[in-house]
Amino acid sequence: MATSLVYDEEAQQELKRQRARATISSVIISFLVIVLLGLILAFVLIPGILVNETDIITYQAAAVEDNEIEQKQLNPAVQRKPSAPSSAMAKVIAANTTSPTAIPVPEVVVDVESVDFGDGDDFGAGWGSGSGSGSGGGGTTFFGQPSTGERVAFVIDYSASMRANDRVGIMKEELEKSISGLNGGMKYQMIFFAGPVWVAGSEVKDKNAKDVNFIEDENGTVYEWRTSGGAHNWKPRGKEQKAEWLTANKVQLRESQKVVKNTPLVWGTRWKYALEMAIDMEPAPQVVYFMTDGSTGGEAMKIARTVGAKASSRGIKINCVAMMEPKAHEAMKELAKRTGGQFSVVNKDGKHVPVSLD
Repeated sequence: MATSLVYDEEAQQELKRQRARATISSVIISFLVIVLLGLILAFVLIPGILVNETDIITYQAAAVEDNEIEQKQLNPAVQRKPSAPSSAMAKVIAANTTSPTAIPVPEVVVDVESVDFGDGDDFGAGWGSGSGSGSGGGGTTFFGQPSTGERVAFVIDYSASMRANDRVGIMKEELEKSISGLNGGMKYQMIFFAGPVWVAGSEVKDKNAKDVNFIEDENGTVYEWRTSGGAHNWKPRGKEQKAEWLTANKVQLRESQKVVKNTPLVWGTRWKYALEMAIDMEPAPQVVYFMTDGSTGGEAMKIARTVGAKASSRGIKINCVAMMEPKAHEAMKELAKRTGGQFSVVNKDGKHVPVSLD
């Protein structure tokens, strides 16, 4: 009986110990669960609470104050002393718009007096006064016919009949003068014709040929011309030569004047292809000076109408000059009238007379 009681007490003590361990374990587990839940809630809720604010940087420019310019009144009673001829002329560039960059204009004082007046030649030739876009501009005259524009083509008769009454001498003198009158930067070209047609500066292989002739340009390209019979029936065979613009400057103008002097007269006369070469240039000429001493046979009036219509559609004026040849007057007058050009006749004394187109 005593032994049984001892076992019961030991069992109760062991049970108490197990309960104590279970209680401690439960407390620890509960604490860890609470900590874990707290961490989970922290990761979920804290990012929503924290807000990243973006810094916005602004800049306010300084206000521009309107400066009122006080206009000084000139006193007309004050007599200003004129500046000496040696005063340097200030170069001022004016514009109707403002610029963010200010360019100072230096004041230049010349100590040495000069007897020359004017503003010198700093800008040089080539500004011109003509209409149109681009550089250059201005104009020239040819046998008293003035023109304005940037692009001028000369279609000039170099046929053998120009020898009569020194027509060729009168023509070359006037053409050289007209070429020298071109403003720097202008575009120009000279197209010569007889039976064949060639750009000035090209070489005519046989000036007396009456059936086949060849033109060689400055690049060595050869162009063939043939006639079916007579002086007025010349046609190109194969590729035709194209006229390109020259730019007026001192060197080029001197070269053109040499070409005018040295080009020989050639047999035959036909207007058609010379005029077409001129009006087909790109860009189109604004003015064409057309001079001839002879008719081109029965097709003269037809050429005046067809070429005149094409030139008019491209805005080209054709100024015509008849060199001592009454047979060409009516057709040349018609050509000038259709294109809004001018018409003049050169008499045997070399004087040119304008003719009304009415």
